[in-house]
Amino acid sequence: MNTLDFITPYRDKDSIKALSAKINQLSHKLESPLYIMEVCGGHTHTLMKYALKNLIDSTFINFIHGPGCPVCIMPKSRITQAYQLAMLENVILVTLGDMIKVPGEFGNLANARSRGADVRFVYSPLDCLQIARENPHKKIVYFAIGFETTTPMSAALLQRVIDEGITNLYFHINHVLVPPPVREILKDSRARVNALIAPSHVSVISGSRIYESLCEDFKIPIVISGFEPVDMLDSILRIISQKLEAKYYVSTQYSRVVTKDGNIKARNLINKYFEIAPSFTWRGLGDIPNSSLRLKEEFSRYDASLHFEIPYIESKENKNCLCGEILKGLAQPRDCRVFGKACTPQKPLGSCMVSSEGACAAYYKYGA
Repeated sequence: MNTLDFITPYRDKDSIKALSAKINQLSHKLESPLYIMEVCGGHTHTLMKYALKNLIDSTFINFIHGPGCPVCIMPKSRITQAYQLAMLENVILVTLGDMIKVPGEFGNLANARSRGADVRFVYSPLDCLQIARENPHKKIVYFAIGFETTTPMSAALLQRVIDEGITNLYFHINHVLVPPPVREILKDSRARVNALIAPSHVSVISGSRIYESLCEDFKIPIVISGFEPVDMLDSILRIISQKLEAKYYVSTQYSRVVTKDGNIKARNLINKYFEIAPSFTWRGLGDIPNSSLRLKEEFSRYDASLHFEIPYIESKENKNCLCGEILKGLAQPRDCRVFGKACTPQKPLGSCMVSSEGACAAYYKYGA
């Protein structure tokens, strides 16, 4: 079967028109406006790319962009650590491609490479294995980032490292979890968030259960949506229906992939090697307890933060950049005075413009 056969129905023009018309019809029955946070940057890009915002009456439906972009939420101090690791003698720093332009205290990783550092960008963490084999006299540091979606790949990499007896590969872990920062945002009345479009890729791994306590504690509709325009509009319609009925629960629109319990095999692999870390500093959100992962003590031999003596440098964000406020749901990209001027994808000041999932990158690429 042609791959497009799985996509075309979810981009069908008539379905999009019908769903948007139904949304506008029902939204007029709302007693107060909905402020829907789409947590994932992929959903932000769908809203912008297909101009879905233009099809919906903003009097009743508003969109707030959330902290679901793994590059965007990385604090400047962690980027600085990556830079410092890359500049060490006999170190090869490996990470995912979106990290190349995120600025740290001393510059970004592209700057480090131009100054002689061996920095490599991969599509799959498992590529680190070949790099380690080909460079036995060097220390390979995998700067691991991402939410629940990418954590299983880091766990799989560590398992292969152990099984193959590779001794020159280390992990700098920056894996974070979705529910804790969302909870912090929901607690902040300034953000006005009263509905959530939950991430799809994260939910494939973790399942829909992880949002149930948010639904119960804050009495809001939560829908796990797919990435296509029909998915998004269907999810918005489900949110409106819950609001009108005053019945709040986790609805899985992306049921063709997401289950209640998620990917059990992937979750078991994560639990084998990782544990909850006491705290993690998020860009814009600050320190959030129990919001990230770290290697378990029995695997500390592979922990780059313990093996390398890298001083922690508290790095302040650029005062002209509103990325932190955007991630908290308190600002939109065009509220930033440097958006599209001093800050562009070619010369970004903040991570929301760097990442392919960033809200600023979406607004810049597709327009407001």
